Amino acid sequence: MRILITGASGSGTTTIGRSLANKLGFAFFDADDYYWLPSNPPFQHKREPALRLSLLLADLDNATSSVLSGSVVHWGPEIEESFSAIIFLTLPASIRVERLREREIARFGQVDQYFLEWAAQYDEGRMTGRSLVIHEQWLSKRTCKIIRIDGDLSVDDRVARCLAAIA
Repeated sequence: MRILITGASGSGTTTIGRSLANKLGFAFFDADDYYWLPSNPPFQHKREPALRLSLLLADLDNATSSVLSGSVVHWGPEIEESFSAIIFLTLPASIRVERLREREIARFGQVDQYFLEWAAQYDEGRMTGRSLVIHEQWLSKRTCKIIRIDGDLSVDDRVARCLAAIA
């Protein structure tokens, strides 16, 4: 089984993905680890698309069952059509941005204002990259089970909903 947890930045995809994988005994992967080249500070340089796809597929193929967090929109049908289920998390922008602000300060001691602006506009899609419209269009083309979890629920509540939906 291969599960994708996706949604806006700050919606909890990595946290829920890691917790769900732990609960199920599945391998856990994060799309950011493949999208971005290692750097200090992180998230500065994008990996070439064909390489990120081949690296991710190699790791996923070595796992019997896995949970992947993040967005893989336009990564290619080899990954986009490979999921048994997709869990789509939504959360109001104000909560997402505050989470991201706290995370940035905890990790880096400062906030990248451009990143927060980009994350805040997800619902409207004014900037390039991930947006609600792009995710909704992408999800409408998937053939696997789509599970939607809306709102600011605890990690345990979200994981329980995931487990119930994929059972």
